[in-house]
Amino acid sequence: MAGKQVITIGREFGSGGHEVGRRLAAELGLKLYDKELLKMMAQESNICEQVLEDYDEKNTGSLLYSIMMDVYPSMNYVGNTLHRQIYQAQYDTIRKIGEKGGCVIVGRGADYILRDLPNLTSVFIHASEEFRAGRIMEYEHVNEQKARDIISKADKKRASYYNFQTEKKWGSVASYNLSLDASDIGIDGCVSVIRSYLDLKHRK
Repeated sequence: MAGKQVITIGREFGSGGHEVGRRLAAELGLKLYDKELLKMMAQESNICEQVLEDYDEKNTGSLLYSIMMDVYPSMNYVGNTLHRQIYQAQYDTIRKIGEKGGCVIVGRGADYILRDLPNLTSVFIHASEEFRAGRIMEYEHVNEQKARDIISKADKKRASYYNFQTEKKWGSVASYNLSLDASDIGIDGCVSVIRSYLDLKHRK
């Protein structure tokens, strides 16, 4: 069953969600998709990777569309807006990956896009602000106030993107199969609990 599993990881910024996904994929022998999605999307669409990176998990509107048209005037987007074309490219890529199975996908509303798959398990990783600020201070080499500012802005962008693109609420326990506090049980603890959950789920 492990080879067909699809696990999605939503996460608060700085909570260690990517690390949880990376370790889980390694232990279960699954393919991890995070930033790799952008390269795949660029390869399978006519949208350059830089545009996709600027859009990534941000709720964009007419302002970004105008900016992109100024920066990339040679790009011809006929019909839908740039925003819709990028979302469609992301949707198609995530569907293609999810339907093959055997993967862990981090962020980008993948839990919603793949919600009809019977082998889907959706997880949300959160943590206390102190825990997250400590991680950001270590990795970004910034002071505590700067770390908290980064967290606040990143979470707002992710929540806005998720809430706009899905019919669910970002971070709400009702939106996921499993919600874990990394500041309580750590990264390894999150991986262990997810594995136990999967064992129980597939034992039925």
